[in-house]
Amino acid sequence: MKSKFNNRRVGETLQSYVFLAPTLFVILLFLIGPIFYAIFLSFHKVQLLGTTSYEFVALKNFTNILGDLRAKIALWNTAKYVMIVVPCQTILALILAATLNAGMKGEKFFRIVYFLPTLTSSAVLTLIFMWMYNQNGLINKVLAFVNLPTYNWINDPSIALYAIMLMNIWSTAPFFMVIYLAALQDIPESLYEAAEIDGASAVKKFLYITVPQLKPVTSFVVIMGLIGTFQLFDQSYIFSGGSGGPNNSTLTVVLLIYQYAFKNLGTMGYAAALAFVLAIVILIATLIQRKFSNEESLY
Repeated sequence: MKSKFNNRRVGETLQSYVFLAPTLFVILLFLIGPIFYAIFLSFHKVQLLGTTSYEFVALKNFTNILGDLRAKIALWNTAKYVMIVVPCQTILALILAATLNAGMKGEKFFRIVYFLPTLTSSAVLTLIFMWMYNQNGLINKVLAFVNLPTYNWINDPSIALYAIMLMNIWSTAPFFMVIYLAALQDIPESLYEAAEIDGASAVKKFLYITVPQLKPVTSFVVIMGLIGTFQLFDQSYIFSGGSGGPNNSTLTVVLLIYQYAFKNLGTMGYAAALAFVLAIVILIATLIQRKFSNEESLY
């Protein structure tokens, strides 16, 4: 009887793997395979165009990163972008969600309006903002109208990256707002009623009930924000025409990887090493954030 039961379990397991085979094949071919191939490339000097060749260089690609000035600039630009955009988009998303959840008039209309930037293509959105940031664009016209100084948003190295930050905060916050809105529905109304009886103001209810109750969701939002911001590419590419300018001010790590991989011959291996380092940085940042969020949840 036991042997018959075991045979049946083995048959069911084999059948399940047969059904999973197409999905597993796609994952191996397009996800796991490229990861291992990129790791392999990072230890080689690679020539993929024309005559394909691989020359093993051990850790030379990784040590070259330490002496690459543009890699340091790209890493600093990316780090600065992450440190500003992630907190700002998280706080803005939470405030927007709390405002919409308060039962204001026209709530459904504002939900649609707030979410529209998320539905817009990233490339199209970037082109719209480039028109707005133009020297004679909408933003400068508004600033001139109220007698405030205008800026060369796109071509000024001290401002260009912040212009991209502003655009991304505005366009990504609505996506996280929807996540917060869903989480707000699960907070027991009795907590707010008890706080109201104790004489708590709306601000105190937000700080001492809403924010603590949303800690797990905030942790998820921050992790997703970290992953997304570290991988900034398309906006920086379109803004600078692929150069990372002006004066490398919008050069990000992913844009630099693209330049080494597809614009410079023989540097595909170095680009793979940069990509590997970026993956490690994202992993470390995510683990640190998770550790802090877990420690906070203990108190």
